[in-house]
This record gives sequence, C-alpha cells and structure tokens, in this order.
Amino acid sequence: MNRRSEAKENNRVSNAVVGLLVLISLALFAGSIKADEVFKFKNPRFSGIGTGAHYLTIENQEFSREKAIKDAIEAARKAAEREAQNTTLAKFMRNLESRIYAQFAKQLVDSMFSNDDPATFGTFTLEGSVITWELVPGVDGSPDYIRLTVVDEFGSETVIEIPVGTGFYSQDPDNGGDGDGSDGGGSDGGGSDG
Repeated sequence: MNRRSEAKENNRVSNAVVGLLVLISLALFAGSIKADEVFKFKNPRFSGIGTGAHYLTIENQEFSREKAIKDAIEAARKAAEREAQNTTLAKFMRNLESRIYAQFAKQLVDSMFSNDDPATFGTFTLEGSVITWELVPGVDGSPDYIRLTVVDEFGSETVIEIPVGTGFYSQDPDNGGDGDGSDGGGSDGGGSDG
C-alpha cells in the first residue's frame, strides 16, 4: 500500500509539473504570437503624436505668463500715477488752476456782456488754442450777438454765436429782486452783479 500511495503521489507531482510546463509554454507561445511591441515615447516632443496640441499648450502658457507680467506692470504704473495725482501739492495745484480759470471766465463774461463800457473784441490763447470773441451788431432790427471762435492747435475751428439781450433773466429773490423779473432782468440781459 505504501507503494501504491507513493506511486499516486509521484503521479500527481509529475502531472502538476507537466501541467505547469504546458502553461508556461503556452504563455511563451502566446507572447510570441502577439504583435511586435515597439517602444514609444510618451512625450510628444519625441514621438510626434499630439505634437500640435503640445505646442499649443506651451504657447498658451507662455502667452499667459507674458500677459500676467504686462498686466502687473500696467497695474503698478497706474497705481504710481494715482499716487502722484493724490499728493497734497497736486491737489493744491488743481484747485488753484480751477479757481484761476473760474476768475478768468467770470472776467471774460463780464467784459462781453457789460452794459457800462462794453468791449467789442477780444482774443487770448489757452493751452495752444486761440479763442477770439467779437460783438456783432444785429442787422435790420435783429438782436446783437457775440461770436466766439475757438481754433485748436491742429487748426480745427469751432464757432459759437451767443445772442445778447434776447433772454429774460430774473433776479434771485435773496439778492434784492422780487423774482418776477421786474427788478434786474429785461431785454438788455443786465442785472445786479452780486
């Protein structure tokens, strides 16, 4: 009995070894039947597959970086410009310039519309533009008007005609008038200066 069980045991082992050898040889044979496996690079720069998309990605990254740098430089420039405009000196200069121009405009309007001794012509230059005004008398009973001509530094001309004495301007009740126009308005465009 020992021999029989020993023979069975040997038979099982030999069957297992033969089966294992058959499986290994099938695996090797199946591997040689499979198509030739070729080494391929995954990076498109080496393989050429998907190269266009790869180049576009790189170009997009470069463009984004350049744009971010330009935007940062522009933002810094604008911040510096805003900071320079908000200094105390810059605010003072803007305020002074505004007040000087307001006084200049008031004096110009007073001389144009004055009833006492009106000037009939005037000219001045303001930041490269030549501004000329003249009182033009009306023809055949039409009202007088002031012709204001502005010629900018490029030669472009703008003409504004302002009628004189045709409007009815009432006086402010707080300044002595009654608000109905009977005290300071009228056809001559006059009124109190205060």
